[in-house]
Amino acid sequence: MGSLESGGVSFKRDSNNLIRSYSAGRTERNPFLYRPRSRLSRFLLFKKLDYIQWICTVAVFLFFVVLFQMFLPGSVVEKSELGFSPWRGVELINKDLLYLKEVGGLDFGEGIKFEPLKLLQKFQKENREMNMSFTNGTLSRFPYRKPQLALVLADLLVDPQQLLMVTVATALQEIGYIIHVYTLRDGPVQNIWKSMGFPVTIIQISHKLEIAVDWLNYDGILVNSLETRSVISCFMQEPFKSVPLIWTIHERALAIRSRQYTSSWQIELLNDWRKAFNRATVVVFPNHVLPMMYSAFDTGNYYVIPGSPAEVWEADTAKALYNDDIRAKMGYEPTDIVVAVVGSQFLYRGLWLEQALVLKALLPLLQDFPLDSNSNSNLKIIVLSGDSTGNYSAAVEAIAVNLSYPRGTVKYFAVDSDVSSALSAVDLVVYGSFLEEQSFPEILVKAMSIGKPIIAPDLSMIGKYVDDKVNGYLFPKENLKVLTQIVLQVISKGTLSPLARNIASIGKSTAKNLMVLETIEGYATLLENALNLPSEVALPKSVQEIPPKLKKEWCWNLFKAFLNSTHEDMALKSSKYLIKVEEQWNHEQRESSGLIAATNDSFSYDIWEEEKNTLMLNTRKRREEEELKERTDQPRGTWEEVYRSAKRADRSKNDLHERDEGELLRTGQPLCIYEPYFGEGTWSFLHLSSLYRGIGLSTKGRRPGTDDIDAPSRLSLLSNSYYRDALGDYGAFFAIANRIDHIHKNSWIGFQSWRATARKDLILVFNPAFLVIQTDIARTWSDSGSTVKCGKHKASLSRIAEKALVDAIETQKHRDSLYFWVPMDTDPRSHLRRDFWSFCDAINAGNCKLAFSEALKRMYGIKHDLDSLPSMPEDGDTWSVMLSFALPTRSFLEFVMFSRMFVDALDAHMYDEHHRSGRCYLSPAKDKHCYSRVLELLINVWAYHSARQMVYVNPETGLMKEQHVVKSRRGKMWARWFSYSILKSMDEDLAEEADSDRSRGRWLWPSTGEVVWEGVFEKERNLKNHQKEKRRQQSRDKQQRMRKKHRQKVLGKYVKPPPEDTENSNSTMSASETL
Repeated sequence: MGSLESGGVSFKRDSNNLIRSYSAGRTERNPFLYRPRSRLSRFLLFKKLDYIQWICTVAVFLFFVVLFQMFLPGSVVEKSELGFSPWRGVELINKDLLYLKEVGGLDFGEGIKFEPLKLLQKFQKENREMNMSFTNGTLSRFPYRKPQLALVLADLLVDPQQLLMVTVATALQEIGYIIHVYTLRDGPVQNIWKSMGFPVTIIQISHKLEIAVDWLNYDGILVNSLETRSVISCFMQEPFKSVPLIWTIHERALAIRSRQYTSSWQIELLNDWRKAFNRATVVVFPNHVLPMMYSAFDTGNYYVIPGSPAEVWEADTAKALYNDDIRAKMGYEPTDIVVAVVGSQFLYRGLWLEQALVLKALLPLLQDFPLDSNSNSNLKIIVLSGDSTGNYSAAVEAIAVNLSYPRGTVKYFAVDSDVSSALSAVDLVVYGSFLEEQSFPEILVKAMSIGKPIIAPDLSMIGKYVDDKVNGYLFPKENLKVLTQIVLQVISKGTLSPLARNIASIGKSTAKNLMVLETIEGYATLLENALNLPSEVALPKSVQEIPPKLKKEWCWNLFKAFLNSTHEDMALKSSKYLIKVEEQWNHEQRESSGLIAATNDSFSYDIWEEEKNTLMLNTRKRREEEELKERTDQPRGTWEEVYRSAKRADRSKNDLHERDEGELLRTGQPLCIYEPYFGEGTWSFLHLSSLYRGIGLSTKGRRPGTDDIDAPSRLSLLSNSYYRDALGDYGAFFAIANRIDHIHKNSWIGFQSWRATARKDLILVFNPAFLVIQTDIARTWSDSGSTVKCGKHKASLSRIAEKALVDAIETQKHRDSLYFWVPMDTDPRSHLRRDFWSFCDAINAGNCKLAFSEALKRMYGIKHDLDSLPSMPEDGDTWSVMLSFALPTRSFLEFVMFSRMFVDALDAHMYDEHHRSGRCYLSPAKDKHCYSRVLELLINVWAYHSARQMVYVNPETGLMKEQHVVKSRRGKMWARWFSYSILKSMDEDLAEEADSDRSRGRWLWPSTGEVVWEGVFEKERNLKNHQKEKRRQQSRDKQQRMRKKHRQKVLGKYVKPPPEDTENSNSTMSASETL
């Protein structure tokens, strides 16, 4: 009884403690003989069941389990460790998509759904935040020009993607976009683009993959196809990284080959494609299957705009290629009625059951098709699927046998890609999948395009485009008896009914322009939300204002002449391109690993050995000479002479470091024009002649093999990315002005923006509300790379203009003056002939005057409100833009002195809010170049009010004309505010404050250049004297220590005996002998 009390047996499943105590008691008494028996063991022992009978029962059960599993298509062993995933149970009919089935299984595909991130909501939220009023001002928009888009195509060959892009571009043009077409290869579609009013440019890619296009001219970039990967590389470089990029991908080739990259350890190639996908602002797919295929590259920027004419295009091509021979090849007679049962692109485990129900509903058709003598029927049913490697065929045959179909009536056809050829051989298409998909099934579009009647369940996406008994047949998926009734109506007396043929004809016209509305509105809505338009750009019209006629059909009329001709298969073309990319990548990998020798080797191995021996011999001789020189006495001179010689050598070393070939070529010329740049994307627009010199705003993006200046090494402030972006070209101004004598030896200094060089022939198009400027980017470089052939409004200096400018400087034609060659009235942002402050407001969200006023108040310490601004009168002359000018070096330093104080005041006013949130009231969107557009025009304010001549140089002819004549400025200039003495005293006050120990918190001015005032020289002199006195004192202390040094007393003294006087002794001895 004690054992029962301590460990009695309980048959309750939750009495774990009692069971453990009972087992423990039994084990303690006899731990090896007694074990707690399960119910199965007790059943086998107490019921005396025959073991042979039990084994046979289990074997039969397992046999049926295996047999059932064999006929179950799409079965996948579920692994608990995978957890929940929306990809589990997904299988795709297409052979290319079969790799998706490795991740699990669902019963009826309820989890098969692509759920992109809420990109539109994200963009809309950002736009709402930017449209809110700021504490310092209200954002305004000046609709001076239309938004400009660049459409980049791989080629201009005839294909359905060209048809899609032409249709979309035409609709976008109607609501206010200006579109410029770029292509890598020419083709027959170029005439179509030009006939629709779109300029076309063929991009010439150099061997270094450099593309000479200023993408900053465009508010957004539309890129189409995988084959434009080389162009996307440009957008992965500065300064084009921030340009909105929308990449449309319609090929499946890369998704298929990505598995090969992983299996063959081509991870770097795979990562290279991932970087390209990550660069795109939005990656657009035409259906919901492609984003699942490209899941390996997903970075959260996928978006689906359903609709494409590709299915209709392929169906028309298949109809032209295939005729009745396809039925004969498939083994069907002309009198046979062939019904195709198709399904979803996804192969989930419940699909076989749904198609089995459809086959059961088609069974009554056999009554209208009597069997012949060979037990064959004229009714043929084919089940189309892409699973050519699975066991779907056996499952279909088993289902047909169970449903009592005659042998040979139901067949399974595995089609990988050429579905159109199989559909062209059938008479009726039945959609046998009940899965609610996110887009209209492509296989139904192909069937309707070929002119086949379709019968489909009344799913929401199908019912949106198919009207029952109008362009197709619909049946409720819950009631398959309706499907049987419809099939009996469609096939009457062994043939298709006239009504079914009429419905198929209507369905064909419906499929021809299916989802045009969704495609056009999808692109327009995406652009409306994804683009951040500058303040001088007019907003496009709303999506609802697109003309209805453009949303009804694709532009088939433009491609009518090409529809009957044969064209290269798009999938084959994409595969060829990817193979070419892989070969190039493999070649580069082998070269980098040293497996391929360079083809242009200049010496063989023997010559290399001889060269190495010569080098070793010369090194040995030089070492011997140095050792011999060290052994000989050389006159060193005094310590002062040695010190001066060392300093002189140090200075010459620094000078030689800067004076390379380019510097030597510039020696003696009066002018040097610096070209600030940031990133590799600007290299194509920089000059190589001796008149110009580049200055890189970042160390990483400097040109190799040139003597460009590294701005961050001269001004550490530019190492801060925030100020490098905010200052723009002014960072280069401050870097050169900082210790200018070390870098600039010319009497005049100039600057030219790389964007001025990038500007090409300008075509001005006026209308009552807008100024539209389109650029022809055809570019011709000279051998020296100095300039391009210019058109009507050229921005960079031509050879003639360069010579005229240098001659005017040498002859002192205008003395202390400001030369500029990019006028405001030809700037794309300018609206006709606006005054200075209106133009400044237009490019700064209407707050330019507010920013100037606040900066001047802080700069000059004005306590009261400053209502007026420096006068910039509208007298018919123009102003300088794009920071392309030249002036004396001394005047440049004065301008930099003024600019440093102005920038400091402007930064103190805007830094907190801009640095915290990225928002700036000078831009309607988040902009890292916050006040750079205000600084762009600052040179005009300084030159006008400091009474300097302003001379415009025609960049083509070199003709010069003075602007805003100095005599006409009398009474309008703020001469006192901009006088050199005032600015110098303010600069010295700031330097004295910076040199003091008083803490001012965050302060930009000391970091923008040198801190110099009169007290600095005195301080340096005192410091030098102090150091000199310190060295003297150390010398005196050393001598004193040596004098007072404690010396040890002598312990003993050795006295050297005097030498013996041998001469005296010899003489004495000789004397004695004589005596």
